[in-house]
Amino acid sequence: MAVRYRALRGTRDILPDEALRWQRLEAATRAVFSRYGFGEIRTPVFESTELFTRSVGTSTDIVRKEMYTLTVGDESITLRPEATAPVARAVVEHALHRGIAQGYPERLFYIGPMFRHERPQKGRQRQFHQIGAEVLGAPEALADAETIEMVWTLLAEVGIEDRELRLNSVGDEGTRTAYRAALTSWLTPHLPAMCDDCKRRAVENPLRVFDCKVEADQRLLAGAPKLLDHLTGEAAAHFDEVRRHLDGYGIPYVIDPRLVRGLDYYVRTVFEITSTGLGAQNALLGGGRYDGLVGALGGPAVPGFGFAAGMERLVMTMPEGQAAEARADVSLVALGAPGFQASIAMARRLRAQGLSVASPLSERPLGAQMKRAEKAGARYAVFVGESELARGLYGMKDLATGEQVDRDEAGIVSEASR
Repeated sequence: MAVRYRALRGTRDILPDEALRWQRLEAATRAVFSRYGFGEIRTPVFESTELFTRSVGTSTDIVRKEMYTLTVGDESITLRPEATAPVARAVVEHALHRGIAQGYPERLFYIGPMFRHERPQKGRQRQFHQIGAEVLGAPEALADAETIEMVWTLLAEVGIEDRELRLNSVGDEGTRTAYRAALTSWLTPHLPAMCDDCKRRAVENPLRVFDCKVEADQRLLAGAPKLLDHLTGEAAAHFDEVRRHLDGYGIPYVIDPRLVRGLDYYVRTVFEITSTGLGAQNALLGGGRYDGLVGALGGPAVPGFGFAAGMERLVMTMPEGQAAEARADVSLVALGAPGFQASIAMARRLRAQGLSVASPLSERPLGAQMKRAEKAGARYAVFVGESELARGLYGMKDLATGEQVDRDEAGIVSEASR
């Protein structure tokens, strides 16, 4: 009995019809981000394990539970669970910070797969894909607001209207010191009733308790001190300016004092954009400011701001109409042996003119060829037979309307290129 192989749990195949939606999202990303001056960066799929333990934080669930790590010889390597740390590493390695030091912020974006060993859920697999952007070398609140505006624009571009921006500030080091003391004091009497993960987080990094997914703990944490009440004057001024710019852009937002994000490197602004259409796991994307990350990886003290968006969830949220693009401009329908032979050369000529052409690979009945044209997602069927070749005119049928006209090759190119 033949062995049937299946995709591993937490992975999935993206078939051609769905891939059209991914391609639209990728094309829109490149178009919108380029308008804001971002250039694409592509980092390796695996990195030194230490890169993530140093940047993401040893107290995070990502490092503790979710990384795909293997040892090769005396080297420990990890499939990237996120891309901000690799981008920061590339900035240091290739000395991109030299231009930053001269007052030119580096704007970078990426598109690619990430890997986390977690329970698969709606819109999140163990191999998943992210779109992300990083602004390095800009401490100004305007960099935060403008980057949020950019991704807000991208969502509108791909038709995602059901979206909400949630905003918070996790402050600076002075904020953290004061808040950690207040939160620890509040947690101490409540910890016995909380889950084991919260008890561990309270010791390692108290702010991580807000990552808890246990409903009883979430209800309890609603009474905890608010981080916003402990912002230093400088952190509060930065947050006020971010909000002022967002107000100027006309972007609505909700202040969420419990939003801390799941990575240790964040400071000041943090944000998420959610969509109600996704259910309980409703986050489309999130990010924030990480002014100390590049310095922690051996570079200079370069401020940063960025975000990452899950492509699976974006594709799920995009309206169905966004995938209506045809996969072929023309499907050639060969009528008889002369038509089949002529279609081989005709396909090459039409492709050379820039058309996407589906052509027969063998002589087939008319009905079978029309079914293939439909399966190919073609806009037009073009009939090639002995009489058509003699006249130099070919029947060109619009497969959406059923209307058919006669066109020569130049007319086919002109019609199908519209």
